[in-house]
Amino acid sequence: MAERIVIDPITRIEGHLRVEIEVNNGIITDAFSAGTMVRGIETILKGRDPRDAWAFVGRVCGVCTSTHSLTSVRTVENALGISAPPNAELIRNLMANALFIQDHVVHFYVLHALDWVDVVSALKADPAEASRIAQSISPWPKSSVGYFSDIQKRFKNFVESGQLGIFANGYWGHSAYKLPPAVNLIAVAHYLEALEWQKELVKVHTIFGGKNPHPNYLVGGVPCSINIEEANAVNAERLAMVGKLFEDAKTFVNQVYIPDLLAIASYYKSDWGAIGGGLTNYMSFGDFPMNGYNNPESFKMPRGVILNRDLSKIHEIKADDPEQIQEYVNNSWYDYSKGDKVGLHPWDGETNINYTGPKPPYDHLDVSKKYSWVKTPRWKGYPMEVGPLARMLVGYASGRAEYKEVIESTLKTLNVPVTALFSTLGRTAARGLETKLVCDWALEFYQQLLSNIKNGDTRTMNNAKWEPETWPKVAKGIGMVEAPRGALSHFIVIEDKKIANYQLVVPTTWNASPRDLQGKRSAFEESLIGTPVADPKVPLEVLRTIHSFDPCLACAVHVYDEHGTSIHDLKTY
Repeated sequence: MAERIVIDPITRIEGHLRVEIEVNNGIITDAFSAGTMVRGIETILKGRDPRDAWAFVGRVCGVCTSTHSLTSVRTVENALGISAPPNAELIRNLMANALFIQDHVVHFYVLHALDWVDVVSALKADPAEASRIAQSISPWPKSSVGYFSDIQKRFKNFVESGQLGIFANGYWGHSAYKLPPAVNLIAVAHYLEALEWQKELVKVHTIFGGKNPHPNYLVGGVPCSINIEEANAVNAERLAMVGKLFEDAKTFVNQVYIPDLLAIASYYKSDWGAIGGGLTNYMSFGDFPMNGYNNPESFKMPRGVILNRDLSKIHEIKADDPEQIQEYVNNSWYDYSKGDKVGLHPWDGETNINYTGPKPPYDHLDVSKKYSWVKTPRWKGYPMEVGPLARMLVGYASGRAEYKEVIESTLKTLNVPVTALFSTLGRTAARGLETKLVCDWALEFYQQLLSNIKNGDTRTMNNAKWEPETWPKVAKGIGMVEAPRGALSHFIVIEDKKIANYQLVVPTTWNASPRDLQGKRSAFEESLIGTPVADPKVPLEVLRTIHSFDPCLACAVHVYDEHGTSIHDLKTY
């Protein structure tokens, strides 16, 4: 008989996610993913000036901060036929690079590493052994016996005080943990280092966008001027700081993140290299343009779809094709004016949150009815996985040399086949390998920006078509970005110079959505099928796979208690 297990909320993610699983003989046989909050920002945007949309949508999330704002300005530029100057594109790339690197490192150490690392086990470690291992895998200077001894003492004080602080509420001692104490100690040390390191790189956003989180953006360019001798502009000193921040980031990624990733993977590859693969379809919108956003063939991250894990063929994405991208609400707590059995292209999308049917409260989800606040997007009817694994696979299948080199060298180092990528561990590894690539790209974009400035090009803004009098009566636009968590797209309809419709199709919507009309699971649900669960009361294995996607469900405007009573309304001014 199947045992029904509820994990609500899933912790160490952004937002509110509930997962229910059915376990038979220690194996997950069914799974249901439910977003338990409302996203209604689309309704807030209606009637506003499209040039202001970036400031509103940027507040959807402060974790992947700036990525919605970037998508929004691209969306409006696409609708109105505006191109940003080369320097603005480079600065946007650098801001996105900083976000990717910081976000991926934070995810690995703060949100996901504790699924693999038993921090309490680090108390048993021999600091000398930790030092020996650390020095054997990396030249990172913080690796002495004394350093690890100090970290261990610091952590011991947490434990003896009865307050584990940031390490509280873990599944410490779980049988699924495999790392020896010395490796656990190394990981704990680097966890603490990552917390300190990550706050430095986001200064790139402050230099170019004025602040972090939620840096500023502008339709037609970026909100900063370049003058190497002007104190209030992006000058020589600030440009030098940007270069130093990215050099330091590359060092941290190559000498700390990647060695830790490979060390942990070596202990888990035999089982978790074959668990959690889930869907066989992958999608990347591509990003980091080298020759303007309208030339996707120049993107560092290529665009395309892989179906059925066939790496010999890349399918073309046409986001303006109403037959390609559609969103369904048959299992979501929303209504469509044409009924719940239709899919809508986002230009025609609706966000009707006045749904009056069954919704929370619940003890168990009634999955025969609507069971999530997340919509269900599909590409040509197919459920898609998006995120670092999808991007790395599309890059690999596209034959890009840098993708093939980093993937094949890692597979060789771990002595695993390419099929190991289709797994929870493969998804985790893909994020780290992508970070390594992004560090190199950031320095490439930085050098190109310096070259442009030396050649006399300091333009950061295109004022063409800025005045609404130049706009058509009706305009439609699409902005596509690869956010750290995957394929992100915004769709806008402008009528009489105002926003008539605005829709966001975000990465976790693709991955966390409920079943579609055909009963097909999306990425979260499908990835859990077949996963072993050693102790249903302590479902560490579920967290490993869900966290490998780095879920982000931020956007709530209402929170309900267990009786369905609104306990907090977010008021906007």
